[in-house]
Amino acid sequence: MMTFIKNVFANIVALFLVGVGFFILLIVLISIGSSGHKASISKDGGVLVIDDKSYITDSPNENSSDIFSFGAENENILLYDLLQVIEKAKSDNRIKGISIETDFSNAGLTQLEDIRNALQDFKKSGKFVYAYGNTVSQPSYYLGSVADQYFLNPAGGIELKGMSTEVTFFKNFAEKLGVGIEVLRHGKYKAAVEPFLRDDISPENRQQLSVLLNDVWDNTAKQIAASRKIDTAQFRTIVDSLYGIIPENGVKYRLADKLAQKTEYEGAIKSKLNIKEDKKLNRISVKDYLSTIDIPNSTGQVAVLYASGTIMSGDSYDGIHSRRFVKYIREIAEDSDIKSVVVRINSPGGSANASDEILHELKRLKEKKPVIISFGDYAASGGYYMAMAGDRIFSEPNTITGSIGVFGVIPNLKGAAEKNGIRSDAVTTNANSNMISVVNGLSPGAKIMLTKNVEQTYKRFVGFVMQNRKMTYSEVDAMGGGRVWSGSRAKQIGLVDELGTLKNAIDFAAKKVNLKEYTVSTFPKKLTKFEQIMKDMGGEDDLSTRFIKSKLGENYSLFQTLTDPHLQNSIMMEMPFKLNYK
Repeated sequence: MMTFIKNVFANIVALFLVGVGFFILLIVLISIGSSGHKASISKDGGVLVIDDKSYITDSPNENSSDIFSFGAENENILLYDLLQVIEKAKSDNRIKGISIETDFSNAGLTQLEDIRNALQDFKKSGKFVYAYGNTVSQPSYYLGSVADQYFLNPAGGIELKGMSTEVTFFKNFAEKLGVGIEVLRHGKYKAAVEPFLRDDISPENRQQLSVLLNDVWDNTAKQIAASRKIDTAQFRTIVDSLYGIIPENGVKYRLADKLAQKTEYEGAIKSKLNIKEDKKLNRISVKDYLSTIDIPNSTGQVAVLYASGTIMSGDSYDGIHSRRFVKYIREIAEDSDIKSVVVRINSPGGSANASDEILHELKRLKEKKPVIISFGDYAASGGYYMAMAGDRIFSEPNTITGSIGVFGVIPNLKGAAEKNGIRSDAVTTNANSNMISVVNGLSPGAKIMLTKNVEQTYKRFVGFVMQNRKMTYSEVDAMGGGRVWSGSRAKQIGLVDELGTLKNAIDFAAKKVNLKEYTVSTFPKKLTKFEQIMKDMGGEDDLSTRFIKSKLGENYSLFQTLTDPHLQNSIMMEMPFKLNYK
């Protein structure tokens, strides 16, 4: 018996030691992989390569590394850093040209447009930009079409099809399951709740989606057609007919210049640079080149505060969590080296309460330092609400913004309970103590007061817009009601001040405080893989939550909306949909 106990104990100790050893080894490997390094670039130079390994993010806390993504090949590259790389490469004699080699791009449409514009500017140096694709997604082709020459794999294709959005309706499905959904909203365009109220798209929603899609696609299509020197009418025919799917048609209709294997493409670059065929082409990654860029010393700083993701209460590093975001704002306010601030918003909105907390703190910051707003892919509803603290608002032409509206969604299982013989009795102290019940739904008094709360929140939203945009209530209400707009149309109707990039906003912020030389500091700070994993292990989310996040990716916010009781019963300022440019 003693021998058995000893063996069991020995096995337990062995497993413990193996676990500790594995953990230490993991930490060492991550530390080595995440340690800063400065790449060396040959004096003979080479070609800067933008490929699928460069996972472009708008904010440092997007797609942050965790223990489940360790070993992933992709490297997160901040949009601002990539733009700096391209600008630096323009005047660097070691960089002979740029090769775009993307089949799939994770970047949003406004990010791609910024990169595309930077590449256009790079070409003014006289250096070449070539592109190569296999089976090319529409966003990747939008980026690659800026190239001097586009090479396509003979067995590949270009998915050029235009844009669409699809609305899924759950009303009948919920009724069959016996799930009741109480919807409170203000605005005929607040389409976030339509899937629970209707079984088809409303005329108002169809109208706003049609205008939005056509605004964004027209801008995109004109740029592609101009780069490829294709007549606008012919380009529409090419897209409608899906000619790009067949590689030979891609060349015939001038979407691509040549069909070539990858080795032949590299041969064309060698020929361009007068490199012998048997010599190796020096390919320089964005990550390696970025590591060689020195940050100048300067006492003056412009802070870029990134607000990227869904707006929620809490203190998590990912997304926009109000408690953590308020800490960032206060840190910026107290730092005397920071002279001006750019708030980069890339958010469809979220919790009304959390949005209001952040707006209040930004308005306090504005009393000390200029606050300039820059819009990314989205700055809608709660995202637009936060922008009302800005001295000036810059939007990209393809930004989706507006959505000035409020709603609440409160589900219950009253119908399902009745069908299955389930009922409940509540013992209360007051008339509405049981105001929200899973089995019995909303109490009459709760529905009245929550509806009033929605209306008051909407009026508060409109009030801040009136103050910032210098409009009357009727003017804001006419373009509000939950309706979304493209950035270019938002400029026409006065919701933003200028069409411009993040860099335009940073330059304006520096000029406003007479900074001729300055450095850019980012909030939240960039974390290494090791730092992020350590933060995750000590953060609010448990292991299962982090695992679900790593698997669901961008769909996690939908999962959270359906399962988090704090979000289900909250008043929301959120855009009704997200447009994925694929």
